[in-house]
Amino acid sequence: MPSQFEAVAGKSLGYVSGNGGAVTQDTSKSTGVTLSKPCGQITTHDASLTGGNEVSFVVTNTFVASTDVVAVAIQSGATTGTYVASVSAVADGSFTCTLSNLGTTAGEALVINFVVLKSAAA
Repeated sequence: MPSQFEAVAGKSLGYVSGNGGAVTQDTSKSTGVTLSKPCGQITTHDASLTGGNEVSFVVTNTFVASTDVVAVAIQSGATTGTYVASVSAVADGSFTCTLSNLGTTAGEALVINFVVLKSAAA
C-alpha cells in the first residue's frame, strides 16, 4: 500500500494526516474548484439554492482517474437533513459534485468532505 494510506487491524482505514487539502468556492455554488489531493474539504459559497433545486460544480483534481470512486459527505454548515451531496460524474482529472436542497433553507455555506478511492476497470 502507498505510504500515505493506512490500513491496520483495529485502526481506521484511510489517508493519514498531511495528505488532504481544503478549498473554498469564490462566487457561487456552481463555481468550479481545484484541489489536487486524494482527500479534503470543499467549502461552498453561501449563495442561495432554493428548496427543491440542484446545482453542480466541477472539482479539478489530478489524483482522479475515470475508473476511481469518489465519495462525498456533508461535514457541516447545512441544516440537518436539508442538503444531499453526491458525485454525478468522474473523469480523468476531475469529478462533478451535485448539491440537492431538499428543504427550504436557501443560503448556507456547506463544508463537504471528499475522498478518492483508487480503482481499476480490469
